[in-house]
Amino acid sequence: MRRARLAAAAVITATGIMLSGCSGSTEASSSSGPAEITFWGWASGYEKSVELWNKSHPDIHVKYEAITDGGAGGYDKMLTAAKAGKAPCLAQVGYETFSSFLAAGVLQDVSSYVEPQKDEFADWVWGNVGVNGKAYGVPVDTAPMAMFYRADLFKKAHIEVPRTWDEFATAAASVKAADPSSRLMNLPTDPYLYGGFAWQGGAPWFGVKDDAWSVSLDSAANGKVAGYWQGLFDRDLVTSHPAFDAALYSAWSKGKVWAEVGPVWSASLIRDNAAGSAGKWDVAPMPRWGTQDAVGNSGGSATAVMKDCARPKEASEFALWMSTDSGSVSNLIASAAILPASKSGLANKALDAPQSYYGGRPVYQLFRQEAAKVSPDWRWGPVMSTTATALGDGLGKVHTKKGTFQDALNSAQKGTVSALRSQGFSVNK
Repeated sequence: MRRARLAAAAVITATGIMLSGCSGSTEASSSSGPAEITFWGWASGYEKSVELWNKSHPDIHVKYEAITDGGAGGYDKMLTAAKAGKAPCLAQVGYETFSSFLAAGVLQDVSSYVEPQKDEFADWVWGNVGVNGKAYGVPVDTAPMAMFYRADLFKKAHIEVPRTWDEFATAAASVKAADPSSRLMNLPTDPYLYGGFAWQGGAPWFGVKDDAWSVSLDSAANGKVAGYWQGLFDRDLVTSHPAFDAALYSAWSKGKVWAEVGPVWSASLIRDNAAGSAGKWDVAPMPRWGTQDAVGNSGGSATAVMKDCARPKEASEFALWMSTDSGSVSNLIASAAILPASKSGLANKALDAPQSYYGGRPVYQLFRQEAAKVSPDWRWGPVMSTTATALGDGLGKVHTKKGTFQDALNSAQKGTVSALRSQGFSVNK
């Protein structure tokens, strides 16, 4: 199915209309054995959860196939397979990409199969895996943000842990004053991490009105968030190491970057890459904008049911189990530092376990508390590959002093609107 066919169904994610795809089905029925379901993903722990399922569910066998991370080619592989009618029944899809998969018409409505457990997940979480009350998959995790920080360095320098963004700026200046070679935080060119700051700040990027998309990357609310970070950069109070880079990990270990305001999965990222500072980190709530008690979210994924899956009922049964079963959830918490999306998952005792890297503190308890404070008023758009690329390029120019945060937002706004229109979506003025 050519992407240009989207013109015939403008604003697919707003109307729920799906494209007709190539013929073919996956996991055809078998009368002589268990139902066979293939599942593509890449996250740590998924394979073990599948093994746990297969041991206790002999009538439905799930075959897990590890693929490249979605953003590194995995999503392209899924879409190519879907166009050829050879996609798996289930696929790991990040919330930021779900709208794009919906727009491509490669997902299947499984609302009737997941309805009995609808109350297991918050409404805003369901909103990430469907539209107009319909669901095309099952949420696995969310990624509320908090502030990881070097408690030893803060204590030594007599710097208070910031509770607001104003206090954060003050703390950033104090860190530089205490050690001119150190900075409070690193802010890379990662557009999705930046999206978490916009999310918290009540600065949405997308909306739907009158069956047309609204794009607001250049809004006043986004300008406020951009202006804040621009101020820190202009005062040389943050570093700009690339995300997931050895230089950043070294800075964490050596105490040259004292904090990381990031999502829950940063707990494992720091733990696994900054062994030299084990026992010295703690976690505090994400700094707030004034008196607004809201946090951002940066990440999270779902188990999507692909369009040609011939066993959607069984596929949905497994997906719900993976996100709610105590054994599966405990495994995912331990393996990937996820925060479960399900309410039963949030009650899992694994979140109360002391974390040796963090001085024996049960740091996941904070994320459990903060999950309820994620704003529900956020929607990802259907052309995020374009949006993210444009924003990431713009943020890169900030770091080389060839542009500003506002320039980056303006460029992303222009590129996103152009991409939507070129693909046949209606766009509000």
